[in-house]
Amino acid sequence: MSTTIGVFKAALLDMDGTLVNSDAVVERCWRSWADEHGLDPAEVMKVVHGRQGYATMAVLLPDRPMAENHADNARMLAQETADTEGVVPIAGAPAFLAALRDLPHALVTSADAALARARMTAAGLPMPRVRITAECVSASKPDPEGFLKGAAELGFAPADCVVFEDSEAGVTAGLAAGMRVVGVGPRAAALDVTAHIDTLDQIRVEAAEDGGFALWIG
Repeated sequence: MSTTIGVFKAALLDMDGTLVNSDAVVERCWRSWADEHGLDPAEVMKVVHGRQGYATMAVLLPDRPMAENHADNARMLAQETADTEGVVPIAGAPAFLAALRDLPHALVTSADAALARARMTAAGLPMPRVRITAECVSASKPDPEGFLKGAAELGFAPADCVVFEDSEAGVTAGLAAGMRVVGVGPRAAALDVTAHIDTLDQIRVEAAEDGGFALWIG
């Protein structure tokens, strides 16, 4: 039995954990960083998802100068871009993106442009024409700036957009932007989202005559 989520004009899509499973790379890089700084890797992994690297570091090392966080973040991005071992699509992502191909949608990710392209390519997924990457914003998720920019780039009001996200930081950003949010995967299961799905296999996209689309679960 199908359940409707709503009717929308545009979709704003997170990447890691939503379209692409990059957990293996993220764990390798961040656990190594945690060891370098004498931090508990398990505790570090609780806060890394959804944020830009420098913002995660600021949470974990609040007294460290931000310039050092940005320098570490640049090194981390280079490592992550070069390491695509284990990067695969989230179940249902190829069909989901194919269904959105002729509908307004954008990628809104905390990755920079090089990392986004590397991971989408490794997962065999097409890059949306509109993408808001780390270079496009002045503030990391959970700030809503990225989603608001994505909506503006597509030419729609925030209330007409739906966000797909897996992390607490991303869900918080989408809700703060005034958008409905579909939580994807286990990290989003306990969050206050409009709807939750285990994988993108559960989503059905139905184009509407006015250029928008309806979303259904099941």
